[in-house]
Amino acid sequence: MSIRTASRRIASAASLVAAALALTACAASAADTSPSSAPPAPETPSLSGELNIYAAASLKAAFDEVAIAFEEENPGVTVTPIVYDGSSTLVTQLAEGAPGDVFASADEANMTTAVDAGLLASSDATLFATNTLVIAMPADNPADIAALADLARPDVSLVLCAPEVPCGAASQKLLTAEGVTATPVSLEQNVTAVLTKVAAGEADAGLVYRTDVQGRDDVTSIVPDGAQDVVNRYPVGALTASANPDAAAAFVAFVTGPRAQRILAGYGFGAP
Repeated sequence: MSIRTASRRIASAASLVAAALALTACAASAADTSPSSAPPAPETPSLSGELNIYAAASLKAAFDEVAIAFEEENPGVTVTPIVYDGSSTLVTQLAEGAPGDVFASADEANMTTAVDAGLLASSDATLFATNTLVIAMPADNPADIAALADLARPDVSLVLCAPEVPCGAASQKLLTAEGVTATPVSLEQNVTAVLTKVAAGEADAGLVYRTDVQGRDDVTSIVPDGAQDVVNRYPVGALTASANPDAAAAFVAFVTGPRAQRILAGYGFGAP
């Protein structure tokens, strides 16, 4: 074999080796960037545990349904029976150490009281609904009430929420704005108690929220003049002492989300 021929064979072999190395490098590069070689994304931990909610009495029907919907989307979480009462009563209970994860108030004033008591930060409170007042009467309207001014008649037995309760504060604001001076026969600690007395015929009338009378046939109601100017805004927030902060934050987000907002609208609540 000539030196020239041998040189050509060596050069050819070297070219083949270089090509093979290049192909191997390309394959390795492709493998490095392929989806199959990428590290798996970390899984988002699912929510679990119990969730304790304290909510204004006027939210009962709506929040019972909201809680069911929340559990459907978060099967690891169990919403314990929700505590419903006047917002001021709930703030007192929570401030005294009642175990809670979420607080939903029927007005901003009681949420401010909760913030001032250190139960949550103001930045953690979010508006999620609105409500207005109506005059509720027994179904047969025995006192023949037709306007807000009728509540001042001496022959009318009127029940109202206590002034520190959101529905009571709103009632006083409405009556004052319309120049009506009425003397209630009793002051109740939540709006449910007012409606219960009216429905039972123990009172001729009471001021309650429009959501309270929706779908009821044991009471009748009218929207008084000025009601549109007295609007209660409902805030909700996760409590600082929550034993389940992740679930609490998720519930607050859920309440302001589309599914819960549809439920609230179905019960007559306005948008925040």
